[in-house]
Amino acid sequence: MARIPLLQLNEISLTFGGDPIFDALSLVAQPGDRVALVGRNGSGKSTLMKVMGGLVEPDSGEVIAGPGVSVGYMEQEPDLSGFATLGDFAAHGLDESEMYKVERAGAGLKFDPARPVETASGGERRRAALARLMAGGPDLMLLDEPTNDLDIEAIAWLESELKATRKGYILISHDRAFLQALTRATLWIDRDMVKRQERGFGEFEAWRDATWEEEDTQRHKLNRKIKAEARWAVEGISARRKRNQGRVRALQELRAERAGQITRQGAAAMAFEAGKKSGRKVIEATQITKAFGDKKILEPFDITINRGDRIALVGPNGVGKTTLLNMMIGREEPDTGTIKLGTNLELALFDQSRAQLDGDMTLWDSLTGDPEMRVSGKADQVMVRGMPKHVVGYLKEFLFDEGQARAPVRSLSGGEKARLLLAKLMARSSNFLVLDEPTNDLDIETLDLLQDLLGQYDGTVVLVSHDRDFLDRVAVTTIAMEGDGKATVYAGGWSDYIAQRNQDDFGDSVVKSKRSASKGKEKEEAPKSGLSFTEKHRLETIPAEMERLEAEIGKLQELMSDPALFTENPVKFQKATDALIERQSKLDAVEEEWMLLEEKAAK
Repeated sequence: MARIPLLQLNEISLTFGGDPIFDALSLVAQPGDRVALVGRNGSGKSTLMKVMGGLVEPDSGEVIAGPGVSVGYMEQEPDLSGFATLGDFAAHGLDESEMYKVERAGAGLKFDPARPVETASGGERRRAALARLMAGGPDLMLLDEPTNDLDIEAIAWLESELKATRKGYILISHDRAFLQALTRATLWIDRDMVKRQERGFGEFEAWRDATWEEEDTQRHKLNRKIKAEARWAVEGISARRKRNQGRVRALQELRAERAGQITRQGAAAMAFEAGKKSGRKVIEATQITKAFGDKKILEPFDITINRGDRIALVGPNGVGKTTLLNMMIGREEPDTGTIKLGTNLELALFDQSRAQLDGDMTLWDSLTGDPEMRVSGKADQVMVRGMPKHVVGYLKEFLFDEGQARAPVRSLSGGEKARLLLAKLMARSSNFLVLDEPTNDLDIETLDLLQDLLGQYDGTVVLVSHDRDFLDRVAVTTIAMEGDGKATVYAGGWSDYIAQRNQDDFGDSVVKSKRSASKGKEKEEAPKSGLSFTEKHRLETIPAEMERLEAEIGKLQELMSDPALFTENPVKFQKATDALIERQSKLDAVEEEWMLLEEKAAK
């Protein structure tokens, strides 16, 4: 027996007065659907979701909900006017007997239902909107970036709730792990078309790449056919008194078909340029503490961060990750203890609050008005890693079109603001990247590129993120802040941290010995190996560093194997040679350090 659809879109067209966003789009949402809605930033994902939720009226076509079907949309900027508290807003439309659902959602999503609306932050308002949707339990839930503003614990709660529900839902999210865990089908917006695959997000990238490969093959065949027909049209004129007008018309149609093919949007041309080398030791924190009144942020804590380390800070919202980050870079003083910064540091900071962006400025002025990017006497150029570039050309490298150059920053989406901030960050050289929530709002392709760039970056990276997949791909060491001043250092990324913490819970003495020696008590007994805590931690992280260096050496060797490189691009060849020598030297030093630590551990 056929199921009655929850929602149908029939021949939907929408333009917003310009180029079509959707044209003759039809799709169906079925009961129990668990769908990932994916596409590049600006492709129309949120707009399509608003059409489904009845918030945006299409120019033509119809949106039909099934009989008695309720559709709920999680608003990114909810209107809370008329409500005294966040709980009042979240409970709107519920019976008195269902009020417990709001309290439960408030606990899971970490917001206070009693918080007055006028004092609530944007993140708290969005969490209240999500709680309202979850408590209401519509037949079809439309969730637009629900994990934004949630910490990892709240994401885990939401993930568990969505796994357990029998309701249908459609998700927009940049969080790979979240999408992979929850979805069974994928809607992909690609160049104004929406395609559906009955497989979850875990299969999306293979599907996308196969689709693009097939397109490239077809485009190549079409180009060859056009060339052959064009050659016939030219060469055949002198051989015949009367041209075959049918073939000429066919050639025109082929050319029109090629012109009508929409070129795929490329990836942003992002690049980090490492400046001069920093000292080997980047940060040395000894017995540092921090508290705000009675709230402990950090008990006595030690850590040494060396050049080239990839450090992640994880933990619930409000636990003090950004505070520790600011102490590490000298923007905030610890209550006790010392922090020594290394020599020759060139810091580049990605601020989660986007405080470096002025919403009233245009994108053009935001770049040209930056003192570090200003080109003297050139109002239309910006300095990018030592070279002047036209401001519009540089914006295009980050996927902004020319029409956006004079638009105010406040008109940008969250993902576009993140790309603009990255454009400012990447214009200057650095050797120490500090990234506070860099993954919010970025699309999957830009996240992939950012991850690759961080892997290739010849400097030190410290980052805060709630994106578990991103943490696993980037971090070599994780500092877990678990509340009440407790901070523990673990080797590896998010999954490694969880595995080691679970071992701790079962009293694993080996993993416990990795914990920070300073916790306001006497230091723990040193491991029998004779290594200090810092040395033991270093011994655990060196293999990953050696693997990274070996991979970089392999890429450089592959590049230099091109016999034409030296003659065609001698400057690039010299840079690659210098980089190869430097990385080989660094690998030798790291291997020697590893051997010395192994010998010491064996004593």
